[in-house]
Amino acid sequence: MDRSDHELNILEQVSRVLSAGLDLEEGFERVMQLLSREMSVQRAALVLWDRGGEQLRTVASLGLTDAERQRGRYAPGEGVTGRVMQSGEPAVIEDLSKDPEFLNRTQARRLDAEGGVVSASGRAERLGFVCVPVVDGESVVGAISADLPFSSVERLHGDARLLRILAGAISQAIRVRELIQVEKDGWLEEKARLTDDLRDRYQFDNIIGTSPAMLDVLATIGQVAPSRATVLLLGETGCGKELIAKAIHYNSPRKDRALVRVNCGALSPQLLESELFGHVAGAFTGAVRDKIGRFEAADGGSIFLDEVGTLDPPLQVKLLRVLQEREFERVGDHVTRRVDVRVIAGTNLDLEEESRKGTFREDLYYRLNVVTVHLPPLRTRRSDIPELIDHFLDRYNRENAKTLSKMSGEVLNTLMRYPWPGNVRELENCIERAVVLSSADEFVESLLPLQVRMYAQQTRGEGSGRSLEALYGQVAERAVEEFGDAHGQVYDRVIHGVEKKLLGESLRLHRGVKTKTADFLGINRNTLNKKVRDLGIEGGEG
Repeated sequence: MDRSDHELNILEQVSRVLSAGLDLEEGFERVMQLLSREMSVQRAALVLWDRGGEQLRTVASLGLTDAERQRGRYAPGEGVTGRVMQSGEPAVIEDLSKDPEFLNRTQARRLDAEGGVVSASGRAERLGFVCVPVVDGESVVGAISADLPFSSVERLHGDARLLRILAGAISQAIRVRELIQVEKDGWLEEKARLTDDLRDRYQFDNIIGTSPAMLDVLATIGQVAPSRATVLLLGETGCGKELIAKAIHYNSPRKDRALVRVNCGALSPQLLESELFGHVAGAFTGAVRDKIGRFEAADGGSIFLDEVGTLDPPLQVKLLRVLQEREFERVGDHVTRRVDVRVIAGTNLDLEEESRKGTFREDLYYRLNVVTVHLPPLRTRRSDIPELIDHFLDRYNRENAKTLSKMSGEVLNTLMRYPWPGNVRELENCIERAVVLSSADEFVESLLPLQVRMYAQQTRGEGSGRSLEALYGQVAERAVEEFGDAHGQVYDRVIHGVEKKLLGESLRLHRGVKTKTADFLGINRNTLNKKVRDLGIEGGEG
């Protein structure tokens, strides 16, 4: 093979190395290992301009130890390397041992008794030295140097020409690396900004709700967020389980890692198993490559399992194992994988009741039920509705460049009285719809959804019936008559009497299930249990 064919072969191999996606250091070392085989290169170094240190610094090498590489630093114009960097012209030295400008800054080369340079093989021989600039556009950004056995001046200059071509290819690799780094830095900056926005958005102070039921929720999640405890969120659809899950995560020590959400009711059991735990290639039809699951993606962070009550029995067993042992296998794999994931689960089902029926594993229920948070439906926290309306109006006015703001007392009264079966999500959709359809700043009844308008018309038509206000008045009059001689005790007797009847009727309505009764009344379940004990009310299944 003549020299030109040999050089083309080398360049083809170098191109394959540099296009393999390696980092700069590894890519350079592989190129130089190739040149070591094809051209007998003894040592090589890539030095780049360090703007921060105002010097040339060796960033990659072949045949140098870490200590020797650290010593490879040069000021502009200093030694052969500094001169090449400053002038942009290559340097070819026929005999290293006789060149006074060569500094041997790395101290990688030793001289024998006669002054010859000791080669990498340990023999004293005449070594040539080639140093070529690395150019990016109009600027010299570094240099590549190499020690080569001297055979002839023509051969050494031919090697220098080849190194200049390689320097151009490496310059492109450096340029690509810098572009990738700039993009990566921008992405990391954007990620940090978005993460900060998420933390700010899901601070407890930003969760809307000052009703007693919501204050109980906020107090509980404020205590549980810093811990590692598994959290079970119970509540009707649309009452804000995902919002609370995010608040727990972004106020925990795991806030810098991922929060992964999985809707367990949206996928078939087979797809959900793969989604949660991943699979290996060939595990089933269509599994053409390995895939990590959501638990692996959430390693170090949190996972929110929404609608966890819909899991089928085999998946319940796998989830129980993750909760107990923090380990699992991918579908079709036998390798056990361990993860550190905090589990936050949500459901609109009564898991205690489901476990009694046998549709949900009792041991899994107890594993999930470390800390339970009952989210109240919107109809039991009506005092929060005006603040929620203002919040959603601000958001959707801003997003849609609208100014809907004026609301009559009649419209507000309708929104306050409507039962909101879809909870906060339904209220949000109602406000967004009104903003989108509005053409002025006045919130009129025609902007409300049909079902809300129909409810308002129906309730207005029922005004002839006995009102609660009239009933309250009759109770008060009767109480004053009955307890007129119980001076100083009237208030306690009336309030306790009404409270006992109210709790008793509510328990009867919900067949003694205290979870549902507490949600209906808009109080915490612990509060309900205490009142049941204090008032001596019988019944209630817990």
